[in-house]
Amino acid sequence: ITEVCINCGACIDECPTEAIVDEEDDPRGEEIYYVYPEKCDECVNHYNVLECVKACPVNDCIVWDDLLDGVPSMKNRGIKGETCTI
Repeated sequence: ITEVCINCGACIDECPTEAIVDEEDDPRGEEIYYVYPEKCDECVNHYNVLECVKACPVNDCIVWDDLLDGVPSMKNRGIKGETCTI
């Protein structure tokens, strides 16, 4: 989640794996939301689209990162640094 995040909470409410935390629980100490990569499965086996992106009212807020071994990902996922869209 990038610095354009407005901390609205829409993504937290939609995440089926509770991988997204608010700024108070951001392990980096930043004032934006954070996605725990080891918990995020990109909604595989839950939904056909990324629910966080679908709920987010801000463009360019969620970006792709490197895959973690053993964590599911969408078949058509973007490349690192690319904005996540549905």
